[in-house]
Amino acid sequence: MIRLTFLGTGTSNGIPVIGCECPVCASDDPRDRRTRSSAVVHLAGHNILVDTAPELRLQALATGLTRVDAVLFTHAHADHVGGFDDLRQFNYLAQSHLPVYADPETATELRARFGYAFVDHFPFYGGKPDLWLYEITGPFRLFGEEIVPIPVRHGRWTVLGFRFGPLAYVTDAKEIPPESFELLAGVDVLVLNALRERPHPTHLSLAEALAIVERIRPQRAYFTHISHEVAHAATSARLPQGVELAYDGLTICAGKASAR
Repeated sequence: MIRLTFLGTGTSNGIPVIGCECPVCASDDPRDRRTRSSAVVHLAGHNILVDTAPELRLQALATGLTRVDAVLFTHAHADHVGGFDDLRQFNYLAQSHLPVYADPETATELRARFGYAFVDHFPFYGGKPDLWLYEITGPFRLFGEEIVPIPVRHGRWTVLGFRFGPLAYVTDAKEIPPESFELLAGVDVLVLNALRERPHPTHLSLAEALAIVERIRPQRAYFTHISHEVAHAATSARLPQGVELAYDGLTICAGKASAR
């Protein structure tokens, strides 16, 4: 069984947005309060973190996350790497280095911004992140399980989603290339970004995301990376059966009907 916990489900501004008084930002529905997008996949007895959102510390505290065994990065935009330094506490708790996986472009950005994390300056854990960085260009094995990177287009950038057997997590997509549709064939659970109703130049709209779900036909789909233009309750009421808006703290199971 594979489980995924949504640590954050918001877009780059987070919700509520600073200075905004729209109905979603003013909402008292806790599902409308969205930190920046990140998730942890519980696989083969290990916790695999996908991205380090700026609120990583708060997300870990909110969900009881105290162990991270590896980190996957989708890309190096600030809303996906801003909590990078908080990885040091997981080094401290485990008293070991953490493996980090990224495509070559993202790995180059990580080395440029966070070079201190890849050099052993201190003879103890916790003062900074202590990481082993691995570049990935295709499927790889982690904790005995195959992980398949899913390249998608995010405006002029190519970013990664990831497939973990029957579950796939794809964020920040605007276009899914034909070869990546093939990599997603047969998934039971699809997590996909859906920014808002209106079209956006670098993110899928709700209608575009629904069209992709219709093409892939997973058993269940969950939308993430959601803006403050999308109210959880009102939008959820209009979604087709088997499609849901994710929210911070939600845990789902691949191939299972239950979620909490």
